[in-house]
Order: sequence, then structure tokens, then C-alpha cells
Amino acid sequence: MVVDLIESREKIDKIDKEIERLFEERMDIANDVAAYKRSTGKKVYDPERENEKIKTLVANASSEFNKTAVEDLFRQIMSISRKYQYQKLGSAVVDIPFKMVDSLDYDRDTKVVFFGDRGAYSEQAMLEFFNEGVDSYNRTTFAEVIDDVINYRAKYGVVPIENTSTGGITDIYDLLVNTDVNIVAEHVVKVEHALLALPGTKKENIKKVYSHPQAISQCKDYLSENTNMEPEKYLSTAGAAKKVKDDGDLTQAAIGSERAAEVYGLEVLERKINTQSTNSTRFIIISNQKVFLKDANKISLSFEIKHEAGSLYNILANFYYNNLNMTKIESRPIEGKNWEYRFIVDVEGNLNDAGVSNAIESLKESSEMKILGNIITK
Repeated sequence: MVVDLIESREKIDKIDKEIERLFEERMDIANDVAAYKRSTGKKVYDPERENEKIKTLVANASSEFNKTAVEDLFRQIMSISRKYQYQKLGSAVVDIPFKMVDSLDYDRDTKVVFFGDRGAYSEQAMLEFFNEGVDSYNRTTFAEVIDDVINYRAKYGVVPIENTSTGGITDIYDLLVNTDVNIVAEHVVKVEHALLALPGTKKENIKKVYSHPQAISQCKDYLSENTNMEPEKYLSTAGAAKKVKDDGDLTQAAIGSERAAEVYGLEVLERKINTQSTNSTRFIIISNQKVFLKDANKISLSFEIKHEAGSLYNILANFYYNNLNMTKIESRPIEGKNWEYRFIVDVEGNLNDAGVSNAIESLKESSEMKILGNIITK
């Protein structure tokens, strides 16, 4: 049998045109459904209704392949319909427990806690962000910083969350999701690691180099070239510098900032030893207040989804259909649920934006969602 390709394509074009017409007719009816839900306060997402309809449609399919295809097709159509209804409903349906403010509230008596010891990059980020106009102190673990903020011992906290060469800091993501703190801002610090040692130390005599695991990883090329130096993990870069100072051992060195050298009276043996010259770390400013700045331009949120085909796609489609640019996505395993994951995403926008409100409302109805903060970069 000889198939006429042109004739087949004409038939497909005709069918596609009819599908498009029916789709637009369906969306018009979805508009009526949105109006009804607005007047009654009924939720847009009705999983029981959707699953029952999918079950009926799949049962009518003629083959196993088509059964799967029909389910995929109509789940997408229903997802698009929901997005359309959210747009029609607008932000009136959204209840977000955040207050907009013109500026962050702090003065010289405001307690701010940062991760690491004095001289750490976190302290540098804190000093640059708050212009040294606060009462700051340090903690040596991420959990301690967040605990102080939660329990009002500090109004703000400063912790690192991502580095350009080593990626996201997973411990921070887990703590943010599982605690009640809010990200209000972020600050980027250019990282320029240096080799620090006691005055009079000779580079060739160094046997141990202490630093935070992230810093060691960021200087892996330098350490591989200097085989006499054995890297040892430490709680923080500044803490490593303090250890070298306290131990008084000329065979020890630390990887840290030049500021740490000044704080602890060490000598800078070599500058800019990190592998990437463009290395930067993103720090977040966390608060115990549910606030966001009026000119905040990025939203960080987390969500959990069912372990089934298409679930992540359907969630991410909320951003696409509301014209929101997603700038980052991280996945973290959910404790107690094998092979199930929690996702943390950053999208451009402000909580007052209509598109953001629509996307968040959809996420609230279809997943375990938490807003981690509306962030401004300073």
C-alpha cells in the first residue's frame, strides 16, 4: 500500500485545526467555571473530580499506548485549565501571611548573628549588608544561627547558601524548610582565598592546612600542586585561622580571607589560591519576621510532590503559565520517604505580583508548599 504523504498531512492539519477549535471552546467553558468558583469560594483544584475523569477517558482508549497518551494529554489540558482559572480569579483568592515593608528595621542595638568566627566571609557579608550598624556576634554552626533567630536571641542571621564553584549548601536548605525563619535578603561576596600562617612560616614546611570543607574544595587545584600540604576539614575558614594562631605551630596553615589574617595576626603567604577567579558566595539574611521589602525581586519556596509521572512538570508549569522566570532549582530527599524529593526553587518576582499570587495559589492546592522568603539582593 502506497501512502500519500501530502494527503496524510492535509488530514492531520484538518484534525489539528478541529482540536484547536475544541480546545478554545473548552477554555471558554473554563472561564464560566472560574466565575462560578469566584462566586462560591470553591477551590480551583479538585483532584477527586480530575482523577475520576481521567479514569473514564483512559478506559475508552483503544490500546495500552493510547491509554498512557490519553492520560498525559488530559492531565496537561486540565493543568492548563487550572492555570487559566487562577488567572481569571486573580489575587483575591490568595492568602499569604507576609507583610510588605519599606525597609528592614535595625539599628546599632539590633542583634545580628552570623555563621563562623570573626574574620569569616559570613562576617564580611554581614558588615557589608548592614554597614556595620548593628550589634553582631557569631555562632559556629548553621543550626545555632537559625536557632538564635527563631528564639529571638537575634533579630537577623547571616549564613551562606550557595557558592559559584561548589553549588548549594544542602544543610542550609534542610534547615530553612524545617524551621520557621524567613529569608528577607541576600548579599554576594567575592571569595578570594589566601594561604594564612604564623609570621615566619615557610611554605615548604607546611604539613597541615585547615579550612571549611567548601573552601578546601574550592582550592583543590592549589592543594594538589602542593603535595606537602595535607588538607584537614574545620568548622569554618576563620575558625581554622584561629586554630593556627592558637596552636602556634609553624607546620600549620589555614585557608581563609585576608580579613581573617588581620583578625588573628597571621601572615598571608599566597593570595587568590581558589581554583576559579570568579568564585563568589551568596549569603542570605534570615529573620524571625514574616516580612518582605516592597522592591524584593526574587521568591524562594519549597514544595513536595507525589512520586508519579508528570508531577514535577505540572508544578513547574505554574511558573511558565504565569510568565515567571525560574532561576534555580534544588532537590533534597524527604526523610522517611525513599526516592521522594522536596524541591527548592527561586523565581523572579514580588509577592504583590498577580502572576506570583496565581502560581502560589496553584502550588498551595496541588503540593506541600512553603514560602521561604521574598528576597532582595543588596
